[in-house]
Amino acid sequence: MTGDEGPSYTVDDALVALGFGKFQILVLVYAGVGWISEAMEMMLLSFVGPAVQALWNLSPHEESFITSAVFAGMLIGAYSWGIVSDRYGRRKGFLITATVTSIAGFLSAFAPNYILLIALRSVVGIGLGGGPVLSSWFLEFVPAPNRGTWMVIFSAFWTLGTIFEASLAWIVMPNLGWRWLLALSSLPTSFLLLFYKLTPESPRYLCLKGRTADAIEVLEKIARVNGRELPSGNLVSDHEIELQQIDNPSEDARLLSPTTNEIKHPLGMDSNLGGISSLSVLLSPKLARSTVLLWAVFFGNAFSYYGLVLLTTELNGHSKCMSHKLQTEKSEDVSYKSIFIASFAEIPGLLLSAVAVDKLGRKLSMSTMFFICCIFLLPLVFHLPEGLTTGLLFLARICITATFTIVYIYAPEMYPTSVRTTGVGIASSVGRIGGMICPLVAVGLVHGCHQTVAVLLFEIIVLLSGICVVFLPIETMGQELRDSVQV
Repeated sequence: MTGDEGPSYTVDDALVALGFGKFQILVLVYAGVGWISEAMEMMLLSFVGPAVQALWNLSPHEESFITSAVFAGMLIGAYSWGIVSDRYGRRKGFLITATVTSIAGFLSAFAPNYILLIALRSVVGIGLGGGPVLSSWFLEFVPAPNRGTWMVIFSAFWTLGTIFEASLAWIVMPNLGWRWLLALSSLPTSFLLLFYKLTPESPRYLCLKGRTADAIEVLEKIARVNGRELPSGNLVSDHEIELQQIDNPSEDARLLSPTTNEIKHPLGMDSNLGGISSLSVLLSPKLARSTVLLWAVFFGNAFSYYGLVLLTTELNGHSKCMSHKLQTEKSEDVSYKSIFIASFAEIPGLLLSAVAVDKLGRKLSMSTMFFICCIFLLPLVFHLPEGLTTGLLFLARICITATFTIVYIYAPEMYPTSVRTTGVGIASSVGRIGGMICPLVAVGLVHGCHQTVAVLLFEIIVLLSGICVVFLPIETMGQELRDSVQV
């Protein structure tokens, strides 16, 4: 590219020139450990609920509320940390979330009663709400041609976390109990704090905020580690190029110089967007349809995914209706084997995503997986043998893992840098509402001998999620990330 003051390049141009190398691998490992720790904290809810129900003689609704409290915290956290990281930087966003999660997670192992356990798990949830910050941070280092594949690989860390937690529970729960599981599961988050000082800020974020010199410093570091060279010329932000193209549509080669003094800020370009103004950008005419449909997809995805995780415990542990007393006596009789097997469903789910996401596109991949999931869930309206139930839940979880993986690729690609983590954070928050409601359904209805109603509700929600995907207006496969919303 050439501009008024010589050649220029964008962050996207630089990342393509530098390629995906050792630097991005280090960023991937760091962000991946954060994803592992979030998956572990979510998975342990399947094991802790039945254990404390027996210990403290809780009702099914009180047991469900342990999970719902975590999601309530995540609802607050996902919205808050998104705004923090869009305003103050991705690094500050995940520093605070890692600190909150690790401290509250460890302390919850020592909770002396139900109320304190609920309070501490809510705080853990607030910290876990920062998960989308790490995924957006990693995404902003990945060259556009490789984005789909590498975001699927990033999602594989979640799968590692679920399998590791299921293995850990299988070993720890029968021998040491739930308190040890809570304490050990909080340790991976401390890894993020240990190596925090080595983490770079997103060059795309720095460029958006006008900190071009800092962005160049990060890009030069990537060049050194990857053994590549930066393009020649001046670094310019995408919105400067977009504005110049709007003003001179027939002269695409002429770009604004980075030293231009008067730059109109497109929608969402204010570097100090607060929560309300960020939300108004997300619901602006250009983004409103995408935002509302994405919220519905996140809700359905979270409801279905966490519902399937809990159903694996509930349908195998309580396949026949029983009294509250018998439930309490049998609540520690959790089928670790079934949960462990079901966790491995995430591997083929990821492989499916990896194959489909850059071939069929984000939308077609997601909608197809939602509709296939409906087929696998339908037989569960009947009481089936444990092996068949586990098999159908395994197949359904393959599909829902694929949709979950792809929606976390699609959402940050759909939103511009100025509101990316806020947009994904709020969508994730809406998903958390689904996560809060689903334990009351999965645990409450199955315990109350309403398995058919519970499964039919999952069917409807999965089907509606698939339909919402079909109506999403944008396909992001192969597109460059945007910095702003053009008005």
